[in-house]
Amino acid sequence: MRVTELNRDTAPEAVDAVFEGLSARSRYLRFHSPTPRLTASARRVLTDVDGERHAAVCATVGGDPIGIARVIKTGECGAEIAVAVIDLWQRRGVGRLLLEELTSIAARMGVAELHGNVLPDNRAMLALVRKVLPGVRLTREVDTIELSYPLAWVTAEISDADLVESLQGI
Repeated sequence: MRVTELNRDTAPEAVDAVFEGLSARSRYLRFHSPTPRLTASARRVLTDVDGERHAAVCATVGGDPIGIARVIKTGECGAEIAVAVIDLWQRRGVGRLLLEELTSIAARMGVAELHGNVLPDNRAMLALVRKVLPGVRLTREVDTIELSYPLAWVTAEISDADLVESLQGI
């Protein structure tokens, strides 16, 4: 399996292939509504990858796209994330690899906090973010669970003195 960063030239093929590999249930969990096909405007947004405001990574096997994760800046220091893995490759570590790579890219983009909305039924995604983003804050909203994760936790360097100080407070 290979994970590469997408750009405007490579994103359309990857977006189409991953969308086609999603079942109706997976599409519902990803887009939060029945989505039998991508509208032209949705496809335009998903393929408009510039690496500065909107970055995406794609996992491939034998050159075939099997998953995409994206980060889109929502302001000065926040960004929304999303992950989709085709049904045949779900629960095999693809989402974990994509989310780990995406976290590094978001930090490079200057993102301070990641956000996302997950349907409560999407237990696999909730488990994934808990595993990859330890300490993620999950807040129940009306129809979704909102995740929030400060990237400073990923990029911070912790010294021995920091550890000793934190243990003294216990």
